[in-house]
Amino acid sequence: MSAKQILVGTISGIVAGAIVGLVLAPQSGEETRQQIADSAKDLKNKLSKLSSKSLEELNDLQDVFKTEVAGLSEDIRDKVLKLIKKVKSSSQDVYDEVSEA
Repeated sequence: MSAKQILVGTISGIVAGAIVGLVLAPQSGEETRQQIADSAKDLKNKLSKLSSKSLEELNDLQDVFKTEVAGLSEDIRDKVLKLIKKVKSSSQDVYDEVSEA
């Protein structure tokens, strides 16, 4: 699963949960809105940490690959490095979207 698919699934789950919460909540509207805002803020923080951690791990993977796999043919090595950079770029896009939310 791609990071974008995970993000879309997570956001869809939050929206569905919020709707169910609004319909079934025994609290006042103000309390419910505050609870939803708190949950959204908590989710944003968790997604930011997850995205940041993923980027760090990709950087580590790239460093290890560059230094430890020098014996591979240049063509294979270049293709793998390009793939790692592409994944890092996609992860950065997801991290940026989460940070802006």
